[in-house]
Amino acid sequence: MKSLYLDIFSGISGDMFIGALIDLGVDAPQLEHELAKLGLDGYHLHVSRQQRSHIAGTKFDVDLEPEHDHKPARQHAHAHHEHEHEHEHGHEHGHPHHGDHDHAHDCDDHHDGRTFADIKELIHRSRVSDWVKQKAVAVFERVAVAEGRIHGKPADQVHFHEVGAVDSIVDIVGACVALELLGKPRVLAAPAVEGTGWVKCAHGRFPVPTPATLEILGARKVPVSQCDEPHELITPTGAALLAEFVEAFGPMRGLAPIKIGYGLGTRENKTRPNVLRAVLCEETSASSTSHDWETDTIVVLQTNLDDANAEILGGFVEKALAQGALDVFHTPIQMKKNRPGVLLSLLCVEAEADRFSELMLRETTAFGVRRHVAERRKLRREFATVRTPHGEVTVKLGKLDGQTIQAAPEFESCRRLAEQAKVPLKRVYEAALRAIEPQ
Repeated sequence: MKSLYLDIFSGISGDMFIGALIDLGVDAPQLEHELAKLGLDGYHLHVSRQQRSHIAGTKFDVDLEPEHDHKPARQHAHAHHEHEHEHEHGHEHGHPHHGDHDHAHDCDDHHDGRTFADIKELIHRSRVSDWVKQKAVAVFERVAVAEGRIHGKPADQVHFHEVGAVDSIVDIVGACVALELLGKPRVLAAPAVEGTGWVKCAHGRFPVPTPATLEILGARKVPVSQCDEPHELITPTGAALLAEFVEAFGPMRGLAPIKIGYGLGTRENKTRPNVLRAVLCEETSASSTSHDWETDTIVVLQTNLDDANAEILGGFVEKALAQGALDVFHTPIQMKKNRPGVLLSLLCVEAEADRFSELMLRETTAFGVRRHVAERRKLRREFATVRTPHGEVTVKLGKLDGQTIQAAPEFESCRRLAEQAKVPLKRVYEAALRAIEPQ
């Protein structure tokens, strides 16, 4: 199975991501052809070979046409493939990004433009593939939810400036199309690195990371470190792509590079090349097979306790889960001198292992914590909606090699419907199970 490793030592933006994938071999005309299925006008694409800090790569730009009148149309956008293109797109907030044309900083409830609900409708009625529709809406939703939290309003009501909406739609849908054209590889990434300084945006003058970027990464619990580069490195679109697609953050492990691509930002940075390095890899693990399941790496923390107070143990489980542990559980064991004891186990992402080790030492009677890295194999998950006599319920589907082998109603969806319909939760759950069977 192939993996895509994103080396985000200099951040990430939507256009850099697409540029890197084109540099890896994604066909730009084919990408343009797929984007034309959106029926969106008022822009054209530029793809060019350039250099940043003497590193050659691909620069991808979305240029808005002057005659763009903010009205949806059905004509195709045109891509221009140039070799000496030096365009830098102007941003309403006055801050030069990498060149990412995601005007997510310009989301504001005081301006006319497309809402997230409008953008969802545009994507769903387009002729792009179902996978691209699903992923593009999911990425956009991460931006809209973040902006909704900032503005105190539901995600569907968040407005994107018309200019920003066009750029963001092309960048986000284009990123999903490019991943599909690359074969939908498993996506991994280096630890997220952000710059410092200030940006001007619709919210005023804000420090880096910007509000939306921080909200998006925080919702996924992605650890972020800042470096001494005095610019924004991770844009909201870049953050949303990381949050949606990256299975695990950390150094490369057990990956054999096949091809390397470089997506270029607009400016020349002061402390590091303004490039996103994307590495297409083949997994070398002996356990890797031809199945299309998802894989990731987690850390297992364990300690044996022979003097654990049940109430304190229960409190620890609750606190660790609230702080983002993937799972926490305890198992009865027999310890030295035939004492009954408890094996306390906690699963977390690798970047969080030290923090949870400290929590375990501080909040329990443990004198030490064992840790080891474990690989997981997971069914590819999709969500669908089924109709029941009481209303619609969201169900989770687990797929392996294109076949659905697991299906389960989502508890919260069943609970809400049971409350609305004023029927027992068990009845809604059973109705959802019956509705799943024909799928």
